[in-house]
Amino acid sequence: MKNIDFNFTRHIVIGKLLMLMPIMLFFLGTLVSFSQDNFLKHTVKQGETVTNIAKQYSVTPYDIYRLNPDSKTGIKLGDIILVPTKSTTKMESKSNYKKSEDAPVKKNVENSATTHEVLAKETLFSIARQYKVSVEDLIVANPMVSDGLKIGQVLEIPTGTKVVISKLNGGSKKKITHEVVAKETAYGISQQYGITIAELEKQNPSIVEGLRIGQILEITVANSSNKANIPVAIPEVSTVIASSIPAVKSTAYGSYEVKPKETIYSLTQNLNITESELNRLNPELSEGLKIGMILKVPAAGSMAYNQISTFKDLTKTLNTTKRKELVLLLPFNASKIQGDSITSIDARLKTDPFLNMTLDFYAGALMAIDSAKTLGLNIDVKIYDSQESKQSSAVDALYKSNKLSNADVIIGPFYQQYAEKTASLLTKDSIPVISPLSKESVKPVANLYQATPPAIFTKKKLMDFMSAKSANIIMVSSPKKAANRDFVTKNYPNVRLVDLSENGSLSSENLKAMLVKGKMNYVILDSEKTGMILSTTSILQSEMSSYDLQLVLLELNETLDFEEISMKRLTNLKMMYPSLIRENLSNEATIFENSFKKVNNILPSQYAIRGFDITFDTMLRMSQQKGFKQSTLEDKTQQVESKFEYAAKKSEGYINQGVYVLQYNDDLTIKEAN
Repeated sequence: MKNIDFNFTRHIVIGKLLMLMPIMLFFLGTLVSFSQDNFLKHTVKQGETVTNIAKQYSVTPYDIYRLNPDSKTGIKLGDIILVPTKSTTKMESKSNYKKSEDAPVKKNVENSATTHEVLAKETLFSIARQYKVSVEDLIVANPMVSDGLKIGQVLEIPTGTKVVISKLNGGSKKKITHEVVAKETAYGISQQYGITIAELEKQNPSIVEGLRIGQILEITVANSSNKANIPVAIPEVSTVIASSIPAVKSTAYGSYEVKPKETIYSLTQNLNITESELNRLNPELSEGLKIGMILKVPAAGSMAYNQISTFKDLTKTLNTTKRKELVLLLPFNASKIQGDSITSIDARLKTDPFLNMTLDFYAGALMAIDSAKTLGLNIDVKIYDSQESKQSSAVDALYKSNKLSNADVIIGPFYQQYAEKTASLLTKDSIPVISPLSKESVKPVANLYQATPPAIFTKKKLMDFMSAKSANIIMVSSPKKAANRDFVTKNYPNVRLVDLSENGSLSSENLKAMLVKGKMNYVILDSEKTGMILSTTSILQSEMSSYDLQLVLLELNETLDFEEISMKRLTNLKMMYPSLIRENLSNEATIFENSFKKVNNILPSQYAIRGFDITFDTMLRMSQQKGFKQSTLEDKTQQVESKFEYAAKKSEGYINQGVYVLQYNDDLTIKEAN
């Protein structure tokens, strides 16, 4: 999507914002978020060179060398290299690996593609689903996959089938035939077609007891082909009323894809199920266990994606009998742009990151509200312009007009000082106030909830993770990193500091002397000096054959984005670091991302995803029998890219301690460390 198109969409949003008219909205659905990265991954084939790879992707060899300095000495069969997209020649971030939509990574089935190159993390099921063919047909066409998929492998794709869509009387509705595939849920299907779970079950009563792979559903939806794609207005007050729909009926089963070398016995052990129960749920096992087979297993054994078992699915315990009110205080600052021309608004969008952040967060929140409607949550949502700047806000005026006192929960304002002020004004009413974005934590307030973990918690999470492994932890720290060094030495006395020379350089002998055989060696590298990073990682690479070791960062380091430090070097050392977000490859996340793009003509940004995650998580907690506060104390949750583990602060208030520990892998993917 070109930038001008997105700006045009935002002009419409801002134009409607200026109207400032209360509007009653009836919606609530699903979405997913995040911006496109600036590179894609290419697996080197037989006979390929940097020059012909560059020609293939319409970039220059220099562009490839910038992202892959090691390739200057040559590339070989099976190497995975980064290739910039046509629109960029500099990689901006390594924290998220998502394929650019414009990147020619896969051939499209609708363009009569007959082959497919296997990428990292792909499975037989995911490829079969992409091309709308069965796993069995895919195996028949490619017998070699019985030994497992290999990155770079080229598969023959058999002819697939298409979804059948037929128009009903008058064209106001359409009937869609949907075939259930592995890992799909009633919730995900309802989101895909914009209907509620109750409507989906009413149209297909057979799914009440659970979905079956291959089951054909008949889904009738409104034909929205004539609706204009115009963003929802941003009113001074928006109210969302969700009708009381019975709580979602949960299924007790999940799906599992059989992998190479697995046996019936190993499955019963890994999935905690008896052989007789596994056979009862999957009669097709009487013909033998096959690679790629999708098995029905108890939900506790579902491995659709790797979720920590302590996370609770709050959609399974909803209580919608009592209506609640959620208030969002978002800094649109509408009064500041009244009278602006289209030209000046365009200039503001290009230069005002705070306004862009607000609009992104708002777009994500709307998706969360839409999802809540699908689940039948009984919540009124009111949205007010908090009119924030560093110097002032409308918090006092909103409080005096009694627009906040009836809320059950409030999300916002964005600035920490105004979130604290809002919470202080409402302390006597015990109304929870969520600070959504700020990492600051200054004033203790009893009813203030910090949704974004402060930096100190991210470091603590990482250090606790390593300490629990009984590993040898070593720290290489530049003199200027005194704060991090003091934090580590004060709280983790078992960490050993590597002595530097008088000029601040690293001695190879000093580092090697601290490595220990027979246990994992975590080497914390806390420096922004390119020279120290290169020397430390070079030493570690030379010792990989003799020691178990892993590179560790306490926080993201922009120096690593420079072209002097190759990605291959970091992946070889499986660099580990703390993060507030994860990469989510689940079906639900994909549906969210596609839905967001359909509405907003662009993939969701980090702030859009954050807006969705915080708003949706809050609404689910509000809809628990135990209430919001008790849910925050008892339930750990995980949404599209964030997790929420609220805990009481030592003084007053609550703070989210949900931090991921991630690591780089050899195939250029990122996963949770274990």
